[in-house]
Amino acid sequence: MSVDVRAVTESQFHDWQRALRTGFLRTPVVSDAEVADRLAHVDLARTLGAFDRDRIVATFRSFRQEVSTVGGGSLVADAITQVTVAPTHRRRGLLSRMMAADLAAAKERGDAVATLIAAEYPIYGRFGFGPASWATEWSVDVRRTGLDPRRSGRPEDGGRIDLTEAEEIRKIGPEVHRRLAGVRAGVTNRDARGWELGTGLGHQSEPWREPYYAVYRSESGEVEGYAAYTADDKWGDAKQPMNTATVRDLIAVTPAAERALWLYLCSIDWVVTVRSGYRAPDELLPLLLPDPRAARVLTHVDMLWVRVLDVARVLQDRAYPVEGSLVLDLGDRDGLAGGRYRLDASPAGAACVRTTESADLACDVAELAVLAFGDESAVRLARLGRVEERTEGAAARADLLFRTPLRPFSPDIF
Repeated sequence: MSVDVRAVTESQFHDWQRALRTGFLRTPVVSDAEVADRLAHVDLARTLGAFDRDRIVATFRSFRQEVSTVGGGSLVADAITQVTVAPTHRRRGLLSRMMAADLAAAKERGDAVATLIAAEYPIYGRFGFGPASWATEWSVDVRRTGLDPRRSGRPEDGGRIDLTEAEEIRKIGPEVHRRLAGVRAGVTNRDARGWELGTGLGHQSEPWREPYYAVYRSESGEVEGYAAYTADDKWGDAKQPMNTATVRDLIAVTPAAERALWLYLCSIDWVVTVRSGYRAPDELLPLLLPDPRAARVLTHVDMLWVRVLDVARVLQDRAYPVEGSLVLDLGDRDGLAGGRYRLDASPAGAACVRTTESADLACDVAELAVLAFGDESAVRLARLGRVEERTEGAAARADLLFRTPLRPFSPDIF
């Protein structure tokens, strides 16, 4: 019998949650409380299931999101999440069908891009997604940083760090997070539900452990960053504390806040290791230390994947450091955003329109996503064979237009 892909109803949502848990190899037992909590925050019209007779064998959900662009602008995104296919129904095209239905609806709504966090790298390129941001995690051996062990952890710039509680973070955090979106591309908005879950409210998929919260205020008293972290309780054989502080969330909107928070974390008594969590690859952390080798890279991984749906919006709603023009020939096997476009850009703004002019560069829409968020070099992509240079020097010109001083960063997994 054929498998039917359609939106689920409220009465089917319990079975959808069970299928989701099965796909993610979690216990398939779903409580009524969990179903009620999650049902209150999903759009059933954007919650798809693949039905083999009466059984849901694949899941897919999307929701409205905003993602920051280079220069502090934002795009409306179709955020895709909770994608699974049952092991009994792999390689039957179910993901392709659900993705096609969702992207067509997003295009019809006028969403500029689609976004997702990929569990596996090879899956989503064939749907036009490209990795627009990356993340790095460090482990810092505090004992070999070269920092003076007598330092107090107090900022040396006139600012201060205060410990606080989750209630204050729920009040001050959203504005700090919004300010981060103004200085880095790739930041996805964190709604009220996200702040509740991130500070211990609402239904938690894992047992909740309350973190410590440290807030950085400038000399004038303005909140410029905060960190949420946990610590274990480990002692060595010689009755020496050997604790690890693990960063759960750290948002810093100024270099002073970034420096102060990391140096504070590396000065906590009894802590010998600091795990950074996923951070922007150009985070200041390693070079803040007298001995940068004390910060060992644990992982460097793709984070936010972006699928362009509206080329003009994506290229017009970002900033450009110099004046220049490019004609781009974009391939899109799904026919959602392909074609030839002329970009005219300057620090004063940009215009992007369809054209019949000869192309300077040719690439897939997946590569355009990578370039538009400023995290990759067109010259490098050309050397990889993922961008075709049809006008000599066009890749270098594209680099002057698209690159940004700060790499994109996506602190939230959805």
